[in-house]
Amino acid sequence: MKDIIKKIISKKVSLAPMAGITDMVLRNLVREYSKTCLITTEMISSEGLRNVHDCAIIKKSETDSPIAYQISGHKPELMAQAAKFLESRADIIDINMGCPVKKVVCGGDGSALMKTPKLAQEIVKAVKNAVNIPVSVKFRLGYTADDMNYVEFGQLMQEAGADLITIHARTRAQMYSGMADWAKIKLLKNNVNIPVLANGDVISIETAEKCLELSEADGVAIGRGVLGDVTLPYRVEHYLETGEKLPEQSFDDKLDALTRHLENEISLRGVNVGIKCIRKLYGYYISGVRNAAKYRAELVRIDDYSEMLKALERIRLEVRQFSLSEV
Repeated sequence: MKDIIKKIISKKVSLAPMAGITDMVLRNLVREYSKTCLITTEMISSEGLRNVHDCAIIKKSETDSPIAYQISGHKPELMAQAAKFLESRADIIDINMGCPVKKVVCGGDGSALMKTPKLAQEIVKAVKNAVNIPVSVKFRLGYTADDMNYVEFGQLMQEAGADLITIHARTRAQMYSGMADWAKIKLLKNNVNIPVLANGDVISIETAEKCLELSEADGVAIGRGVLGDVTLPYRVEHYLETGEKLPEQSFDDKLDALTRHLENEISLRGVNVGIKCIRKLYGYYISGVRNAAKYRAELVRIDDYSEMLKALERIRLEVRQFSLSEV
């Protein structure tokens, strides 16, 4: 069981879970480049899993492994049941104790569990006893700046049987604002004996390197940095292994990835839902070019697949023309 953890840590890079984002489609796009980094599903509610056993959120492909299935909830028995149900699909069960979203926290899930560490420990114990694969926990620095209990919390997770920790270097109160405080992770790393992955604001090779330097973590978990750049986990992985910086994707490459992303979401969910699902990502894929805001505003209004393809091709040609005119 420990072998999978060793393999994951040897690569130093993982894809962090993102609700509504890290579905099978995005994971497959990341896998086109990185064949071995750990990838994590979007958050799966242990409550909802009682009623839905065959939906897009739990589907996996042949290329997903190594994969962690992330579950959320606050009832140890239900969390154990969810973990057991997902065990055959997963290489790791990851427990969400870091989500800061209001509706999640108000239900006692996500980062709310940092305020009830004994319950959090019971959850980890229950999940650990239910499965025969490694268990990881993702949490934050604390609920507020006045209650940064992440070191003690991490120690409790280790005592409960967690094999791996991922920590987002912000408090729940910060949500995603401000800067992730990577240096604080070092204190946690020095006070637990299990591997620690650092998460938050890793958006480039440079930030990954700086994060590892300040945190002394065993690796980085890349979240929002992968949006619009599915090559990032691989490029970070390659740099940490070889010291070579591979080039970022060109705009043409990003549009190609966006088109594949769109096509595969439609294949998975149907045209109407697939197009709506991808809308939140347009801004990431077309950022950094002239008229990006205008293009995004145009794309989010399109509901027809063929019209979308025409619009993307026109945008591609316009950006090329702009680039040539600026030479």
